[in-house]
Amino acid sequence: MSKKGENISITLIGLSNAENQEWPDDIKRVITSHSTFSGGDRHLERVQHMLPEKFEWIPIKGKMELVTNAYHEVNNNKIVVFASGDPFFFGFGNTLKRLLPNATIKPYPYFNSLQRLAHKTQLNYSHLHTISLHGRPWDELDEALISDQALIGILTDQKHGPKEIAERLLEYGYSNYEVIIGEELDGEKEKVTAFNLQDASNYDALPLNCLILRQVFQNDRPMSFPDRSYRTLKGRPNMITKQFIRAITLPGLQLHQANCFWDIGACTGSIAIEAKRNFPRVKTYAFEKREECRAIIADNMRSHQTPGIIPVIGDFFDQNLTTYDSPQAVFIGGHGGRLRELIEKINNYLDERGILVMNTVLESSYIDFIACTKELNYDLISADKVSINEHNPINVLVAQKTIQS
Repeated sequence: MSKKGENISITLIGLSNAENQEWPDDIKRVITSHSTFSGGDRHLERVQHMLPEKFEWIPIKGKMELVTNAYHEVNNNKIVVFASGDPFFFGFGNTLKRLLPNATIKPYPYFNSLQRLAHKTQLNYSHLHTISLHGRPWDELDEALISDQALIGILTDQKHGPKEIAERLLEYGYSNYEVIIGEELDGEKEKVTAFNLQDASNYDALPLNCLILRQVFQNDRPMSFPDRSYRTLKGRPNMITKQFIRAITLPGLQLHQANCFWDIGACTGSIAIEAKRNFPRVKTYAFEKREECRAIIADNMRSHQTPGIIPVIGDFFDQNLTTYDSPQAVFIGGHGGRLRELIEKINNYLDERGILVMNTVLESSYIDFIACTKELNYDLISADKVSINEHNPINVLVAQKTIQS
């Protein structure tokens, strides 16, 4: 068996959705000169009439490793693979490069579906921000929205279709977009329609669709919010990290070099929300013990147009932290009198060179943070004392985990 595609020659042909796609002579010659072909069931229906009388078909379905393993078994190592549109636009071409890096691939791409939708609406897509939600979570869409992208092209699936996308935008206050939906593009049932979000949220699109979100007007995009804008615990309005303290805390976390951030003792979610607003690509978890904060965090995420934060409700010490991404930055907003134990637990998951930040009023917490991080060989980056109005002075503590020898 060839190693990772060595000696395998693949001709990769992109198909349109049109029944009468015109084929250049060079592609016709490629098809007639091969005997082994591969693609999805829909591709076989489209091209079977063009294939030689005796041909082998390797279906693309199930685990992709099994498909590429089958390519190794082809006698002459020459295969024609059919894919939809542009195979290197979130397509099978990328899978081939990953699983068969040494294979020789000659592509004959067609337009991808978002290009065709732009063509059909005569839309200038020079600055189109493209994402795929096909078999993926909402993360890329959330990042695009928070980043205020003016034009967002989206590949969809059954769980993340036009209706669900419109509902998500409405839930988080992104009413400044319209939705252009392309259905069965280039096919017999083709439809291209522009909707407002409300209408799109009630529209059942055909299964084969893609869409473009176009910004109608620009929303304000503050990086920080006044304290009064946050819903807080009933009877405890001051239980929130104040805006001026947030402004000092966030730079200390160094989130520009992080992929994942944990906010422990999130309460209202203000730190997590403003971290996500400023660094939308960073995966953000908000750990909070109080059950009543579940709704508070969710409300604050919606009212501050910040989707994508992952609330984790329950005692932090009881969590199976292996199920979450390891952080490069952690903020301690509460510790329940168990600060040393908490720092030691965090230390098991915080990446090397990771940042640990805590704000404290109590002298005992200040002493414990300094002592515990020193014992764990952290570098103390800063220990600034800040006073605002009539509030007690707050120590803003920043430590960095050292590389273990």
